[in-house]
Amino acid sequence: MTIEQLSASRAHGGVQGVYRHASAATGTDMVFSVFVPDHAPDARLPVVWYLSGLTCTHANVTEKGEFRATCAELGLIFVAPDTSPRGDGVADDPGYDLGQGAGFYVDAVRAPWAPHFAMRTYIETELPALVAAHFPADMARQSIMGHSMGGHGALTIGLRNPGRFRAVSAFAPIVAPSQVPWGQKALSAYLGDDRAAWRAHDAVALIEDGARLPELLVDQGMDDAFLGEQLRPELLAAACADAGIPLTLRRHIGYDHSYYFISTLMADQLRWHGARLAGAAGPEGVGPEGVGPEGVGQGAG
Repeated sequence: MTIEQLSASRAHGGVQGVYRHASAATGTDMVFSVFVPDHAPDARLPVVWYLSGLTCTHANVTEKGEFRATCAELGLIFVAPDTSPRGDGVADDPGYDLGQGAGFYVDAVRAPWAPHFAMRTYIETELPALVAAHFPADMARQSIMGHSMGGHGALTIGLRNPGRFRAVSAFAPIVAPSQVPWGQKALSAYLGDDRAAWRAHDAVALIEDGARLPELLVDQGMDDAFLGEQLRPELLAAACADAGIPLTLRRHIGYDHSYYFISTLMADQLRWHGARLAGAAGPEGVGPEGVGPEGVGQGAG
């Protein structure tokens, strides 16, 4: 399990690195970024996984996410994988919502996707082993977050692996891909038309089928162009209420789907993760400017 360092930059009392390796899961080279704060020589640091959305690579959050200062303060390693396999010979689609840049964190079983699109195995198994081998990571203290398609990935991976992550959160996630156009297109292409097979890749369906987590945090911009058709946070709220899962769903007036929104909330979500990774309960009802105690934006933006 060797990796190649593509770049390393000093930032906020730590090192932001970008790495490449040959993936057995995807059969391609994969690139990912890792921020490691300064630490004692023998220290092992908790790990926060960040899964990106449609069309993104590792670079979007690495360059725009504004996470490093908070990760350095809290002593958190921040790992940002790519969203799909890439390269010559890797299947693609003219649409932005399928193929390269749109792996949906599933293991494809249908042609032409099956040879390379094994993002579930890559994220759940291969990359964690690589991070554990090459970085000062405390794999007993992990959490996961993501945005949009990556929010879908964070929720579903967290629900399928309830003992692995101490915290699970998302920015504007696709909560029920089986019920929205983005998800229906991708799941049918990658997994086939048997909707029963989709349920392991749908957060709402997983909860309906008995998956449980101690709590969830979701931030959603109310000026998000994809809110009504593709994201549907009300479906997650209903599923969590029926299952007795505490969900903090914070609605932010004036915010859209972009990294302006994500960067605004990033430090707040990381503090929420940090409290749980440290084994302590975080403060309730605390959010960034413009968020009231009920988690509803009070004219911010």
